[in-house]
Amino acid sequence: MLPDECGGRRRRPPLGIEVSLTKYPACMSIQEYLVSASGQMSLPAGARHRWDLDRGGPVDVIDLGFGVLTLPRGMGRKLLDDLVTRDQHAEFVRSLDDDPDLATT
Repeated sequence: MLPDECGGRRRRPPLGIEVSLTKYPACMSIQEYLVSASGQMSLPAGARHRWDLDRGGPVDVIDLGFGVLTLPRGMGRKLLDDLVTRDQHAEFVRSLDDDPDLATT
């Protein structure tokens, strides 16, 4: 048995059986939640179990402007530390201009 992306277990496929891999785990879904007048909302039970929050606890919240991202405690800083600015990305792409391995014919 192998751990799956959703906190459960899955069987290893038999040899010769093709497995479809996607960018997102199969358990990912869009769910609608009600926000109370005071701004409260419940974290889905599956996430609470995976994040060991069955008795409650802190989470990281990042306001993206167009949406709000909720992450396990400590993961918000790790995510933001991995991001680069638009200017940094553009500079990196420009640095690839002289790379012969990336040249097109």
